[in-house]
Amino acid sequence: MNSASLNQIRGRVMRICILGGGGLGSVVGGYLAQAGVDVTLIARPSHAEAIGRNGLRIHGQRRGEHLVKEHLTAVTHPDQAMGEFDYFILAVKSKDTAQALNDAIRLKDRCATVVSLQNNIVKEKLLAEWAGEAKVLGVSIIEGGTLEEPGVVLNHITATTTFYAGELDGTVSARAEKIVEAMNKAGLPSKAVTCIKQVLWEKLCQICNASAFSVSALAANHDLTFNEGAVLRAGAEHYVTIAQEILSVYIRMGYTPQNFYAPLSRLKDIYEAKDFDEACNSLITMAQQLQQKGIRSRTSMHDDVLNKRKTEAEWILKPIIAKANEFGVQVPTLVAIDRILSVLDAYAK
Repeated sequence: MNSASLNQIRGRVMRICILGGGGLGSVVGGYLAQAGVDVTLIARPSHAEAIGRNGLRIHGQRRGEHLVKEHLTAVTHPDQAMGEFDYFILAVKSKDTAQALNDAIRLKDRCATVVSLQNNIVKEKLLAEWAGEAKVLGVSIIEGGTLEEPGVVLNHITATTTFYAGELDGTVSARAEKIVEAMNKAGLPSKAVTCIKQVLWEKLCQICNASAFSVSALAANHDLTFNEGAVLRAGAEHYVTIAQEILSVYIRMGYTPQNFYAPLSRLKDIYEAKDFDEACNSLITMAQQLQQKGIRSRTSMHDDVLNKRKTEAEWILKPIIAKANEFGVQVPTLVAIDRILSVLDAYAK
């Protein structure tokens, strides 16, 4: 198929509206538009204006350079999104959800299906309250996107499978398969699955692990990224200690780690390691391999701390801690990091 007919749904081009045109929203929206999907990206004025003038530039080591001009409309408010959409994608920070959905109140009736790319475990519930349960599809993604300047985003990291979709009742529907097909054609490896709830929880555990490690081990030095910490023995030991605490909660929930986001996820490797040393060695090896490839990345929470912004600890760490309390499981390292973030957040922007 050529790009003009690549994503047609029953004789017409798929239309997607993305609320939250930051790093991740721009990466996803840009690749979908490049594949022929009609994308409306709701972004901050400077970013939207730059896209309107010069197009959206996406660059990164894995997928190279892209300049997207066709099939992409950038606006600054949900009221400016015209027409009806097959999918509404929420991609704002979790802490901005309430305001974003309130701003989009006149858009929800024009969207057939609503999904969220956010890093939290309550996003589907919030979408159901906003648009109704019938419209909500469960999705999960890990794709690195950083807005470097207006009109320019860095796509710095991806996974073997970067996007999952499935119904919350454990089935695979036509709408899940359609958005997965669109993502695959956009170069974002995707799967439709019956276990989307487990994918969502495992992603939260993975994000919690990486974020808690980064903000507690690396945030004092603005030059450090994840690999600089994980390649050191002490850093690996800290990461594995956090992972084992998180795994104790995840397993108590009845799940077995799958590494849905391999090779980025290490939860399964740590779970299956014969001992603590083997788990640490596995992480160090991974970090060394990423360094050799020139891959350097930070979690969004790490960036928030460096830039003195309020973090998403409430959405990422606290749900794991709440589950630990529910089960009577001890997670002292995670609790300590959450306390530190609570202090930093009290003085953040």
